[in-house]
Parts: sequence; C-alpha cells; structure tokens
Amino acid sequence: MPIIPQDDQEYLRNLFDEKLEHGVTLRFYTMGVSPLSVPGQDCETCSDTHELLNELVGLSDKLTLDVRDFYVERVAAAEAGIDEIPAIVLEGQNKGSVRFIGVPAGYEFATLIEDLVDVSRGTTGLAAHSREVLAGLKDPVHIKVFVTPT
Repeated sequence: MPIIPQDDQEYLRNLFDEKLEHGVTLRFYTMGVSPLSVPGQDCETCSDTHELLNELVGLSDKLTLDVRDFYVERVAAAEAGIDEIPAIVLEGQNKGSVRFIGVPAGYEFATLIEDLVDVSRGTTGLAAHSREVLAGLKDPVHIKVFVTPT
C-alpha cells in the first residue's frame, strides 16, 4: 500500500510537470539493512522515509534519489553537514543547502514539496525587500527549524 494516496500522487505529478524546471537530486542518508542491531546505530524511521522518497521521485523524471549509507560514508555525510539520520539533502539550482532531518511527514511534507520546486528553479518566493536584506549579510547564516510531531 502506498504512503502517498493515489489522489495526492496525481496532484503532485501535475504540480511537478507544471513547476519543476530543472532536475533535483534528493540525497538520502540512511543506514544499510542488516540482520544485526548495533546499539546507537538504529534508525526507526529510515525505512518509511526511504519508501516515501521512492514514491515521490517516481512522480517526476526531474527527481532523482541518491541513497547513501550514513555509517559507511561518514566523512561525506559530515562534509554535507549531516550528523543524524534519516537526512535528505536537496541539490539542484539552489545556491545554499537545503536539508531535512527526520521524516518529512505531515506539514513538513508540504514544505518538502515547496522546497523541491524552489530548488528546481533556483529561486524562492521571497519579496524583493527580503532579498535585499539577505544579500547584505556579511557572514554565513545557518537556519534550523525544529518541529514536534503531534
């Protein structure tokens, strides 16, 4: 049974056809499947996240899923700013880095969809004044948004 309902899949397929301009890679940091359980190296939501992302990239030929094993590729993960899993890094036309830590479910799913469109276009819907203020920043800015599932 799919995670994304059929009606939503059709809606997303049409949205992606209309709004995605360039390709986007969803680099997914997870852990390999193993019959052994190693304390401190478990991920309760990695499997569900992987399934969700597989369904999502199946809705557009402009989306690609690149799966990485967090524990095998620790150095590359650290260079990408990833220190926990599941994690998704969006790569496309964006100048900065867009990362999701955890399952992009609920309201976060809508944010992921909006971010896919923005990363594909290399722009956002920010007002001109906001862009001017941000352009005036001298130092790098790291923004974190924390959510709590309810």
